[in-house]
Amino acid sequence: MNDLTHPNLAAIYPSPNERVIAKVRPALDVHSRKFIALSPFCVIASAGKDGSVDASPRGGHPGFVHIDSDDRLLMPDRPGNNRLDSLRNVSEGSGLVQLIFFVPGLNETLRVSGMAALSTEPALLARLEEFGKPPRSVLVIGVQEVYFHCGKAIMRSKLWSQEAQVARSAMPSISEIIHDQTRLGTPEPQHVTDARWREQL
Repeated sequence: MNDLTHPNLAAIYPSPNERVIAKVRPALDVHSRKFIALSPFCVIASAGKDGSVDASPRGGHPGFVHIDSDDRLLMPDRPGNNRLDSLRNVSEGSGLVQLIFFVPGLNETLRVSGMAALSTEPALLARLEEFGKPPRSVLVIGVQEVYFHCGKAIMRSKLWSQEAQVARSAMPSISEIIHDQTRLGTPEPQHVTDARWREQL
């Protein structure tokens, strides 16, 4: 990495147009609220106190990230691998996060930046019950910046196109991959892993 140069970006790329700058909002509006309500999936990025960066997928029913107000989102934490990378980054790091929301079938994405804090308040956990159980914790996100991202990346990748879908058989199951990498645990075929994970939703 030390031998990489740092080119003058202004000499390579044109300046963004006025609309690209002006579209950034300090809070949610009617369009971003609707997009979040339709979204069953997002990626949350966070940074640790040691400078490490984590980006983790999150999902649930559409609207699983709850809109508490135009400047506050509530993200319940569902069962996962218990690495807790994002939660530790929030509780021990700067608290800065960015979320990218996706809606299946729509090419645009929504980016939300803000400051997050972790809550285990019982009333809040009960309020965000999903899949028949409350979350163990909730990320309370104070919204600072919101903007829609154009659909070029989704369109280039054909992410939602049926002809671009890869057969499940193209890759081993995640259980088989991790067993191959670590020699720990027992490798499971995909249908067994899926059935076990459904029980944990």
